Amino acid sequence: MREMQSPSDSGLNALLGPGSVVDGKLSFKGQVRIEGTFTGEITTTDLLIVGETAKVSANINCGSVVVNGEVLGNIKASDSIELKRPARVKGDLAAPALSIEKGVIFEGQSMMLNGGMNLVSLNRREGGPKARGRAKDQDHRGPDSD
Repeated sequence: MREMQSPSDSGLNALLGPGSVVDGKLSFKGQVRIEGTFTGEITTTDLLIVGETAKVSANINCGSVVVNGEVLGNIKASDSIELKRPARVKGDLAAPALSIEKGVIFEGQSMMLNGGMNLVSLNRREGGPKARGRAKDQDHRGPDSD
């Protein structure tokens, strides 16, 4: 029975096991876990879990992504990206929420997406409305800004 698996697998719809090798486009509903080798493209609005034994070479566009294994390619998530030890990721990450555990190897750039809320701009000269208000107040007090 599946109840004996870890809580993270409780809603699992599909599993590509450690011996599987898949090349192509994967799209799905629900939760999918990859433990084998996958090359191609992955798209879903739901959860993708890349297991410790997985080797994924793909651009990933998902609702949420949890990486424990190896990913070569860009990851974009509408909800969140979690990189958990011993993950190895080479590619760019884009999501409104990003978590990287100590010990993860990550080579690429990360960008915070606007997940339906106004996030503070990453541009150094502009911030949210409060930051602009403070900058104006400081400018009026003295010439201490560069």
